[in-house]
Amino acid sequence: MTLAIVDYGSGNLRSAVKGFEKFASEPVAVTADPYAVARADRIVLPGQGAFSDCHRGLSSLDGMIEALSQAVLDRAVPFFGICVGMQLLASAGLEHGRHDGLDWISGEVAPLALDDAVLKIPHMGWNELTLHREHPVLDGVTNGDHVYFVHSYHFVVRDRDALVATTDYGGDQTAIVGRDNMIGTQFHPEKSQATGLRMIENFFSWRP
Repeated sequence: MTLAIVDYGSGNLRSAVKGFEKFASEPVAVTADPYAVARADRIVLPGQGAFSDCHRGLSSLDGMIEALSQAVLDRAVPFFGICVGMQLLASAGLEHGRHDGLDWISGEVAPLALDDAVLKIPHMGWNELTLHREHPVLDGVTNGDHVYFVHSYHFVVRDRDALVATTDYGGDQTAIVGRDNMIGTQFHPEKSQATGLRMIENFFSWRP
């Protein structure tokens, strides 16, 4: 089973690789090669920083978006987006203007709107999950489990069936999205101790 972690110049690749290597039966491929991504059995898209910068970095790799579409949309390869890698699934991002996303899950990535002036942006630290539906990658994860966030924007999901979990930080903020063979987390599973590692382990056995 080949796992490709897409290297497009964004994201904390070192920690992501270490997290997924714990459960991989084969070496994890960190790659900027569209051909390697197109033929992978599972794909992880990390991300860190501004939405526009991440989309630009992904687009700068000739053929990468096409390879991702071929693998994820056409071959239904299991896909895991992390942080901005999850946000890129949206139709658009609104950071520093409006920028196109992959448009695999309908919605926009908008600034966090908090109903508590005491809370700070970026949202940084541990928060509880509220699960909205079951998902195989969440097997063994329960309401109230803590995961680690670092973000100033969140995915406002238009298709509510794609909203898997939220967290309460000055109101409900999107924590997990998913549909078909795709799942994405706003938090960093590789930094979320037992809960995050359980999700990574479940991802390897997920057969969407």
